[in-house]
Amino acid sequence: MKYLVTGGAGFIGSALVRGLLNEGAGRVTVVDNLLTGHESNLDEVKAGVDFRRVDVRDYADVLSAMQGHDVVFHEAAIPSVPRSIDDPIPSHEVNINGTFNELRAAKQAGVRRVIYAASSSAYGDTEVLPKVESMQTNPRSPYAAQKLMGEYYMSVWASCFGVETISLRYFNVFGPRQDPTSAYSGVLSLFMKAILEQKAPTIFGDGEQSRDFTFVEDVVALNLKAARAPASASGRTYNAGNGGRITLNEAWALLQKITGVTLEAKYGPPRAGDVRDSQADTKDATEVLGHAPQYTFEQGMRVTFDWYRNSLRR
Repeated sequence: MKYLVTGGAGFIGSALVRGLLNEGAGRVTVVDNLLTGHESNLDEVKAGVDFRRVDVRDYADVLSAMQGHDVVFHEAAIPSVPRSIDDPIPSHEVNINGTFNELRAAKQAGVRRVIYAASSSAYGDTEVLPKVESMQTNPRSPYAAQKLMGEYYMSVWASCFGVETISLRYFNVFGPRQDPTSAYSGVLSLFMKAILEQKAPTIFGDGEQSRDFTFVEDVVALNLKAARAPASASGRTYNAGNGGRITLNEAWALLQKITGVTLEAKYGPPRAGDVRDSQADTKDATEVLGHAPQYTFEQGMRVTFDWYRNSLRR
């Protein structure tokens, strides 16, 4: 099997590349334009990587990179709700046009299966918990709408063009290599950075909003299972969460406990487009794909903080 990972120099994409190589893939092709990814994320596995600096908005380059591959993991995106609100055009071009290019190229290149990084933001701010794949979607931001459109395209490519597709709705993935240097970074990476810099973090809203934080290695494991799933799993969307939920206040309190550091968080106004609560129903992912998360939230936080401590203080 020959694998290609778009966005493979990013936080989740690079973890997926390492997972593929650890599972026995001889080489993995990585496509990334380094807009949000970093080639250094692949330093320790570069001997097994064919890196191509390609922008998914360039169809000709995407098609060239796609040739000869069996499975494509489409992780490339501009993955930020607030960024899509502040500047929606690049998000649209990458998240919708780029996904369309990936699917066109997959069909032309004879790729067997495309596994797509969808987003739980598609559910919007529904009161029902946990979120079930059969629920009506209600995106509240350009990013959420863009990722949902990608799911529709995946389903259509499976039904109309014979390309097997599986969409995995990610729920607040966290772990090593998540970039904490941007205002658009994931909240837990910002918490880690705050601890190491001894600066109080800013929590937007009252901190009682909850998230199904999912450790990146559990997401990688689910992607690998999706690559091996039977053809009957194709054309569908599956939740890729942990099945629990933690408030931001609880997450910040746990990180202080783990590190022995006490800092009182600051609070700011809620951010536009943010949902109040998020939690995955994992029944379909468990029964069809074999999803079986191995990390508790605390275990994931400890592994992640150890990485930040060792990396950011170099």
